[in-house]
Amino acid sequence: MLFHLLAPLADEFILFNLFRYLTFRSGAACMTALFIAFAAGPMVIRRLRAIQAQGQPMREQYMTEAHLLGKRGTPTMGGVLILLALSVSTLLWADLRNAYVWAVLLVTAGYGALGFADDFLKVTKRNTRGVSGRMKLAVQAAIGLAAAVIIMWATRPPLATALAFPVSKELLLPLGFLFPLFGMVVMMGASNAVNLTDGLDGLAIVPVMIAAGCFALIAYLVGNAVFANYLQLHFVPGAGELAVLCAALIGAGMGFLWFNAPPAMVFMGDTGSLALGGALGSIAVATKHEIVLAIVGGLFVLETVSVIVQVASFKLTGKRVFRMAPLHHHFEKKGWAESTIVIRFWIIAMVLALVGLSTLKLR
Repeated sequence: MLFHLLAPLADEFILFNLFRYLTFRSGAACMTALFIAFAAGPMVIRRLRAIQAQGQPMREQYMTEAHLLGKRGTPTMGGVLILLALSVSTLLWADLRNAYVWAVLLVTAGYGALGFADDFLKVTKRNTRGVSGRMKLAVQAAIGLAAAVIIMWATRPPLATALAFPVSKELLLPLGFLFPLFGMVVMMGASNAVNLTDGLDGLAIVPVMIAAGCFALIAYLVGNAVFANYLQLHFVPGAGELAVLCAALIGAGMGFLWFNAPPAMVFMGDTGSLALGGALGSIAVATKHEIVLAIVGGLFVLETVSVIVQVASFKLTGKRVFRMAPLHHHFEKKGWAESTIVIRFWIIAMVLALVGLSTLKLR
């Protein structure tokens, strides 16, 4: 929008020539999203408090005592603030002729709407069920499949239907007609992994911003023929525009963290966690770095695996591996302070992000 309005002036005024540069628009998108989150945050939180007199319903059997005492009464659905800042900023600064941008926005908005419906049912009916698990998976699958088809259509062959591997430029696994299903699984997996991680103040949003920063760089590099050739990456024309969306996600995340910092004034809820995970998954599919997402977002993978191991162990042996799952609750049960868990998990996320980025040069 704003980009399209001002871009034609670049030929007449040197200052407006900046709007042609992806790096400038990415920085502007980040700052715009941050400003929107700061400006709209207090109003959004007041509104959420008004419709959630008792705050977010909690499953007491899965919560620690400290968690219940400290979190009770805090409103959820704060993800609407992230989605507002992210969407408006992206629409202002991204090239809206780019199919990848629309595919990622489809997943982000669609999964966000699903999460909103889930949160809304929970706070209005005062229970923790919300949307049924089957319905959630069905909606996620439909949206993810549609986005994967758009990405496949926008990508040149042979990359369009292939899985690329880090470290090796030549190795491609042709998936053919199965690629949309693979892309759908990546988006659903990332979405639900972030959802499982969102359990402590600031625990999920910072690793999401770290991953978004990594993929902003990845999108910029794979979308630039010169850099992609130098680093021996698969060149994906048009994917660089996703750097603007990633930057907007970082700005929106920083703005949300201002209000989510301990003690949190608002939780993102499924509205935010499902949307942000889906956004990361769809960006990874578009940039052909799905495997790298599993490394950069290794913290989300770890949390998900802890739940799978816990459930499998209990069903098979009747014993639990962890005191409570996901993993962050295990450390709460061991007596770790919430701030200790959150900061140490942030450090793990940063280390894994560096490992994931190192694959860009290892060829």
